[in-house]
Amino acid sequence: MTKNMGMMDRAIRAIVGLGLVYWALTGGPVWAWIGLLPLFTAAVAYCPAYTVFGISTCPATKS
Repeated sequence: MTKNMGMMDRAIRAIVGLGLVYWALTGGPVWAWIGLLPLFTAAVAYCPAYTVFGISTCPATKS
């Protein structure tokens, strides 16, 4: 997997994911566990949906 997410994108996903998981842990709805998905994508810096749509927020590397 090639990284296709920049730092800002990863930070936003991590914050949203943590918020949803916290909500699920404190009595929120079962669907709040979907927060694990943005946490995982933020951790690996890869979003499969970005690949499908040809999007990349990862800055270009200099060669």
